Amino acid sequence: MKVKRALISVSNKIGLDKFAESLSELGVEIISTGGTARFLEEKGIKVVPISDVTGFPEILDGRVKTLHPNIHAALLADRDKHEHMLTLKEHNIKPIDMVVVNLYPFEEVSSRRGVSEAEVIENIDIGGPTIVRAAAKNFKSVAVVSDPRRYPEIVEEMRANDNQLCAGTLRDLATQTFHNIAHYDTVIANWFSEGVDDFPPFMLLDFEKVQSLKYGENPHQRAAYYTEVGSRRHLLSRVTQLHGIELGFNNLLDLNSARELLREFSLPAAVVIKHNNPCGVAVAEDISRAYRKAWAADPISAFGSVVALNRIVDEELAEMMAKKFIEVLFAPGFTAEAVEILTQKPRIRLLVNEERRKAVTGEPDYKRVMGGLIVQDKDSGLDERENMEVVTKRHPSENEWGDALFAWRVAKHVRSNAIVIAKGLATAGIGAGQMSRVDSTNIALQKSQTELQGATCGSDAFFPFTDALDLLIPRGISCVIQPGGAKRDEEAIKLCDEHEVAMIFTRVRHFLH
Repeated sequence: MKVKRALISVSNKIGLDKFAESLSELGVEIISTGGTARFLEEKGIKVVPISDVTGFPEILDGRVKTLHPNIHAALLADRDKHEHMLTLKEHNIKPIDMVVVNLYPFEEVSSRRGVSEAEVIENIDIGGPTIVRAAAKNFKSVAVVSDPRRYPEIVEEMRANDNQLCAGTLRDLATQTFHNIAHYDTVIANWFSEGVDDFPPFMLLDFEKVQSLKYGENPHQRAAYYTEVGSRRHLLSRVTQLHGIELGFNNLLDLNSARELLREFSLPAAVVIKHNNPCGVAVAEDISRAYRKAWAADPISAFGSVVALNRIVDEELAEMMAKKFIEVLFAPGFTAEAVEILTQKPRIRLLVNEERRKAVTGEPDYKRVMGGLIVQDKDSGLDERENMEVVTKRHPSENEWGDALFAWRVAKHVRSNAIVIAKGLATAGIGAGQMSRVDSTNIALQKSQTELQGATCGSDAFFPFTDALDLLIPRGISCVIQPGGAKRDEEAIKLCDEHEVAMIFTRVRHFLH
């Protein structure tokens, strides 16, 4: 399809001057509206005012300017139908071959603090979506450009092909445009719904494909990675892969768990994740020591794991890590020496985290079920010590408090039922994903590689009976942190008092299913 005539009406004018100038140089007649026309004329680009085409002035503060038969007939006429072309000729309507339109910035305006409802409403575009929808419907005859990032490639293809765009490009542009319209309407619909309730009667979600994955959880399952359109940050935002093959489905799941847990700590911290559960976590005075402690917590499970760090990897640490089989290594940076050492291992994926933007608070948490979603508030709050209660006669020492708060933060990221044993700000044993708390306790104790005298145990939910404590106390556990709230709490407190074990109630539960 050869482009002879283009209609340009945009809110986002980034790159528009160069694009319009290129179209003009290629002999394309440019029709434009209001502010866009003034912008182009100031750049010395000749335009035909929209009113010259419609024979009608722009009215209602610009709300009505392109909603006219002379515009929409020029876009919707099927060029392969003789009757359509005769109709255009009969009414003296010239076809429009390209539409360059991006929509009013509703999403940006509606997200501002203190913005009035009237201003938000005024940024609901009517003419823009109508134009691009018409053009996209007739994509075989009309090129619809709704993304400024595509200007250079459009010009390049037209220059190489005597102003023509191929069928593949036209269809691709239409596909993107229909998605842009759908996203635009989704944002507007959600804005109206949010004014009704925190969990409104309707919820629309929009995702964009980032990449195909080799396979899913298992080789027979197809898979791809998508991000939520408009989200401030996502799992791989501002993450650069320095080395290794593409990330797989399970890598992404484990990386997500690692990043969520790593956010709990500001001190040098190391997180080792396997099958979506931590098998070792530690904080220390430096990142090398934190890594050693985290790996030592469960070295057998750590084989083939995802490791996440919140400090730069140097040569010394790289030498240590090169001796292990790590699937994914995630860190805020690597020294040149570390990269040279680690890239000698072909299977390790090195990821540099350059994301410095804070996570948005109040994000919902979605869980897919048959035919729908379960939606909840994200469990992202930080439980403070001053809101917790010591319920036993003996109070924890400061070291025990440190281990208790550490174990509690880790337990929030362990699949329920979760039992986390900690000592020296490192996990000593983790029991995860069991049907009973006693089973998780047994696993945590079996996993322990260290002497547990003076260790602390964290439980994501209350102890319904004393059976788990009966296992923990003889092994030397001196402090327990748990939500409390069981019918038999008094029995648990009494047992701890008898053995001079300190017990902390958080009054908050952290199930993770």
